[in-house]
Amino acid sequence: MEAAAEFYRHYARLRAEDPVHESRRGVWLLTRYDDVSAALRDARFGRKGFLELMAPQNGESKTSPMRFQDPPGHTRLRNLIGKVFSHELVGSLRPRIQHIVDDLLDLARDTGGMDLIAGLGLTLSVRMILELLGVPAGDHERFAQWSRDMTQSLDAAAGSDASARGIAAQQAIDEYFRGLIAERRQCPRTDLTTRLIAVEHDGDVLQEAELLDICGLLFVAGHATAVDLIGNGVLNLLLHPSELRRLREEPGLLAQAVEELLRYDSPVQRVGRMANTDVELRGKLIPKGAVVFPMLGAANRDPAQYVEPERLDLARRPNRHLAFGYGAHACIGAALARLEGQIAIGTLVRRSPKLALVDDVPRWRNSSETRGLKELPVAF
Repeated sequence: MEAAAEFYRHYARLRAEDPVHESRRGVWLLTRYDDVSAALRDARFGRKGFLELMAPQNGESKTSPMRFQDPPGHTRLRNLIGKVFSHELVGSLRPRIQHIVDDLLDLARDTGGMDLIAGLGLTLSVRMILELLGVPAGDHERFAQWSRDMTQSLDAAAGSDASARGIAAQQAIDEYFRGLIAERRQCPRTDLTTRLIAVEHDGDVLQEAELLDICGLLFVAGHATAVDLIGNGVLNLLLHPSELRRLREEPGLLAQAVEELLRYDSPVQRVGRMANTDVELRGKLIPKGAVVFPMLGAANRDPAQYVEPERLDLARRPNRHLAFGYGAHACIGAALARLEGQIAIGTLVRRSPKLALVDDVPRWRNSSETRGLKELPVAF
């Protein structure tokens, strides 16, 4: 775990020596909890400007994707989505998630182990969000491959071939949902896609381009973070055997434990914002138009916010971590990721008393934006 330790040591140096740091490329990094949490809810830092930065990837579409909008446009879309993708809906999925987790662990039991990334985290989370959206089971593997292609394209060492596969995967997902939306308009069902088509809020409805964007966004938000939560979470439990034993002895700690695992090794390490105006912060002037990265992973280990932040403490309270962001752009899939993480990790700990790592050197993806494992082979 030396590489992981260096990762967080870098954050610690920035927090102590240069908490509002301008990189050589003119990008600003915020690493202290107070600054990160403030920036995430400060209207002076927005998402809108990223659309122009990424124009070549977004083609000639005249509709701004939801992830690149600020209030009030973003608020409008969140209100519409929230009417159908609600906490009540997510809570109702508990029995189905438990059933899938049990089935996946049953399949792996005879082999004596599994890769928790591909065999549990990815399979569970992709299946759940696709079932919600109404994607037939026969197409789930196609989406899992598209997800892998997009993830690999984000690797800092990705070559042109991997980047091309990532772009092709995103285009394929868009085309798939375009067809699914058309089909549901003709033959409505009870799935989330049908409900998004029909949703209305104060006389407002989702337009066709918005539906397409939101279906793709829900697919990504509904599974990507959960995969890394399960992988990072289980790895850190195995690297901290006293805390793993504590969770086995006190299963009532599960929800609290998942929050601490999210804080300790956050699946999303940073989010992007753009300064809408000149902003002075800790004596530095962040100019209008500058790209700003509030560093969630750094904020979540800030000693000004947490007692012994480098220590994994499954009973930590309070624990107001920022793993899912904060404010208007907080992760739309947070509730689902939490529930999947709780059920997957809790079931694995309960059912596998001899759970152990197969490889002592974890293989991390090479990314500064997200933090997750390429694979996590374990033995039962």
